[in-house]
Formats: sequence, structure tokens, C-alpha cells
Amino acid sequence: MGMATITIDGIAREYPLGIPFEEIARQYQPEYKDMIALVLENDKIRELHKKVEKDCQLSFLTIRDDIGHKTYVRTGLMILVKAIDDVLGREKVSRVKIEFAIGQGYYCKVVMEEKLTPQIVDAVGKRMRELVESDLPITKKSCPKAQAIELFRSNRLYNKEKLFRYRRSSFVNVYCLDGYYDYYYGFMLPSTGYLKYFDVLHYEDGIMLLLPGSEDPTRLNYFSPMEKLFSTLMTSCKWGEMMGIESVGDLNNTIRDGLLGDMILVQEALQERRIGEIAREIVDRGNVKFVLIAGPSSSGKTTFSHRLSIQLRTYGLIPHPIALDDYFINREDTPRDADGNYDFECLEAIDIKQFNEDMNRLLAGEAVELPQYNFKLGKREYHGNIKKLGAGDVLVIEGIHGLNPLTTSSMPDESKFKIYISALTSLNIDDHNRIPTTDGRLLRRIVRDARTRGNSARSTIAMWPSVRRGEEKYIFPFQESADAMFNSALIYELAVLKQYVEPLLYRIEKGEPEVYEAERLLKFLEYFQGIDSQNVPANSICREFIGGSYFHV
Repeated sequence: MGMATITIDGIAREYPLGIPFEEIARQYQPEYKDMIALVLENDKIRELHKKVEKDCQLSFLTIRDDIGHKTYVRTGLMILVKAIDDVLGREKVSRVKIEFAIGQGYYCKVVMEEKLTPQIVDAVGKRMRELVESDLPITKKSCPKAQAIELFRSNRLYNKEKLFRYRRSSFVNVYCLDGYYDYYYGFMLPSTGYLKYFDVLHYEDGIMLLLPGSEDPTRLNYFSPMEKLFSTLMTSCKWGEMMGIESVGDLNNTIRDGLLGDMILVQEALQERRIGEIAREIVDRGNVKFVLIAGPSSSGKTTFSHRLSIQLRTYGLIPHPIALDDYFINREDTPRDADGNYDFECLEAIDIKQFNEDMNRLLAGEAVELPQYNFKLGKREYHGNIKKLGAGDVLVIEGIHGLNPLTTSSMPDESKFKIYISALTSLNIDDHNRIPTTDGRLLRRIVRDARTRGNSARSTIAMWPSVRRGEEKYIFPFQESADAMFNSALIYELAVLKQYVEPLLYRIEKGEPEVYEAERLLKFLEYFQGIDSQNVPANSICREFIGGSYFHV
């Protein structure tokens, strides 16, 4: 057997050709705080079961790295589906679907004749632990597409069969765990024993699989139910069921069958109906003078605020938009983060005292000159924008801190109506491969940043982790305090964004740190049949990102 020279951290060592990367990773694991999940071989990501075939540079990715954490989650979901299969048997279960994530929990729906009880869920959890303790191998093989489709059909995984009808590649990677075959989009850990931290709960009518977050991958957080978020997500899933589009395969079939125009109109009508319902809630509340809209990056807050304002006008109210960003303190006074950079996401970057004073004076019937922030100069300016609230006037205030009680601490609660908006993707790749909501928002952001700010996809991807940390700290903790929630995700939008974002992602060169995320997103977009944007209405939230909006966004 020949030898290969492997260089790790600048030190070259000899290893036998054919040795699995997993064995090398075990030697270096003591040097890493977190579990190694993948390796980089000459800057190409490899699963641990792969073998050394040549001389190479090698480095390691752990479950704290984003792509390593996704690998951990994916492995946990496969073991869950396998455990359900073992406990209930295929003759009892017609479908197992990973619906969505809530915090660190992944909600799974099991469709079967009998009711899913806590006892059944306990048995599934017990079986998962048995599989983990047995440290069974998870193997991977490449099958001809026709053979893979037949395998999925025989196992009643019909939406995977539907998905791969549109796959251009001639081969499909299929994973196997103890005789159970499945397809997963992305990398997998080499055996069940790697899943060291997890828990299984009975939640609502399904199963909640708890897994650690990437920021602390060895700790499971206590699961706190989020009833409003769960209800909003379930409503979106029901919309998908009603439209007959629950997976990418369903969407591609709709595009193929020439039903695109009607599908877009129905989806937009469902959103408009929900916006109208929120407007009605505001009117019925009475005495509302401040509508506070908050949500994470690229959730479509601006378009939503315009469309909500139109609905409020149908009830005789006069809405006035206000951006919390106009209350930024001067740039030189902005707090700095741990790296010494300006922290524009923190609450202290906003002049909360002045904001509350101005809002309370407006509530008292006074005329108030509102500021406008000059982002070029980094200063708050005044240009004679005088406001005075009449009987039908309502301020529609948009900003990431809108739901934080400290933002409006001195304003009476009865005058406020709080709305949380996010793009909560309900469309799945297939039953066992969900689309993270962050992926949809990131693709939106890449397209908009390139169009409106001239930013490259590389720069948007590079700053995305910082954006996400700000959301986790300043937005998500307050989402359940909202009076209403709105899901801005459109079931068709990824097929539209595909044409805009692919050229931007292809500009990221090999050797740049962001290339791995770009390659992952490009592979993900291959599942979609692209569609032209001509059928997208001018008032659609999608237009906020691709351009051509009726509103000034």
C-alpha cells in the first residue's frame, strides 16, 4: 500500500493511502474543543467516511462551524426518521415530514391512522438513543437517477421521486442507515454515535427534536413553546397544502403545467387577506396611535408597512410612516462591539429617550419636528418634517427594536399595536429536507444588496453571521410579545430569485472563504425550475428585492 503526505497546520505527515479521514480526525480531536464533523481537503469539503487518495493539505470543521452544525442537524433528522420507521413500521405510517424549526427544535409531523401519543414519542426517543449507542455506520453510495427514483418509490417517498424528475445529474447520492435508505441534501456524519446531544418531545400533534445551536453545540436549551410563531408556521403549511405545493417537486410540477400565473395570484391574495385581517385587528382595538413593525433582515418590512398602510386607509385611518433608524445617535457616539466596530444593531445605537419624548408629545396633540438620519454623514438632521396627530392619524413605525419594551417604555400600552414579520419558509425540498428560513432571507439580501447598494454576494455572505447574531440578541427574544405575526415568505419566490442570485454567487472565486456557502446555495438552487418575474405583481414583497416595486423601497 502506498503512502500519502498529509499537511495539517503546516506539518507534513505520512498516512497510508485509503485511510478514512475519520481516523485522522480522531488523532487531532483532542486539539479541538468541539467535535470534528468534516474535513477540508485542499479547500474542498469532505465527509469523514471519505478516504485519502493523494497528497493534500487538510484542515477540520467542527459542529460549531455553520456547515458542521448543519451536518449535525441533518444527521439527527435522519436518525429520527429511522427511529420512527423502526417503532411504527412502514405499514402504519403514510408520511413523515420535517415541517419547520422553532428555536432549537425541529417539528416533525407523522401521518398515520392512529393518534400520535406521548407514549409513542417516548418510544421513538428511546429507539433514537439505542441507535446512537450502537454507533451504526451511515453509508453513502451514488446511484443512477432511475435506480434512486425506483428506490424512493418502493419506500413510498413519493415527493423525493417527484423532486428527482427535474434533477439534471445522472446520479443521486443515497444514504443508508441499518437498511433504511434516504436522500439528504448536504453532508452527513459517518455514524450514529456522533449524535451526542439531542432530546425528543411530544409537541402539539407531532414530534419536536431538540438539537444544540452552533453557538454552544454541547448544550441543549430548555424548549420554550412559541405558540404564536407555531400557529403562523402551521397556517403557512396549510396554505401550501391548499395550493397543492408542499415541496420543490410540487412547485416544479406547477411551473411545468403552466399554472404559474394563477398560483402567484393565489399566494399574493392569501397574503393580502392576512394584511387586511391585521388592519382590522388594529381598527377593532381602538385608540391605537403607534403601529410598531419589527422583524429580521430581509423580511420585507418596508413593503409590508406600505401595504398595511393602504389597508388602514380603507378604514378611514391616515397612516404616517416613521423609521426608527432616523433616531440613530450620531455615528461617533455609537457603541462599539468586541471587535472595535460600530454596533449599529444594539438598542443603545438608537436615541430612545428622544424617540419616546417625541412620540408622547405627538400623543398629547402637540406638533413635533421629526428627524431624518443622514447615513452618509452619520448624523441626525432636521428638515422641517412637522407631524401633528389628528383623530384618524396613525404612525406606522418600522425598526428592528420595535418589539423591545425598552424602545417604547414611556408610551402607554393601549396606544401601541406590535407586529412581528419574518420570511418563514414553509416550502420543503422534500419531506425530510426542510429549507431553513435563513436561506430564503439570505438570498433575498444578496439580490437586494447587489441591486440597491452595489454590494457583492461575497460581502453579503461575509457579514451575514454578524446580522444573524444581532437578530438572535435583539429581535427573536421579543417575537412572542407581538399582537400579530405576518409571514412574508412566498411559495414561488425562490424560483424567481434563482435567475437573479446565481450570477452573483458564481462571481465568488475559489480560495475565498465565502465560496463554500456560495457553492451550497448554488447546489440548493439547482432543485428549482426558474421562472420569469413578469408575473410578479408590482406590490409584491418579492419586488422589494428584485426591483420593479410600486412602492419606494
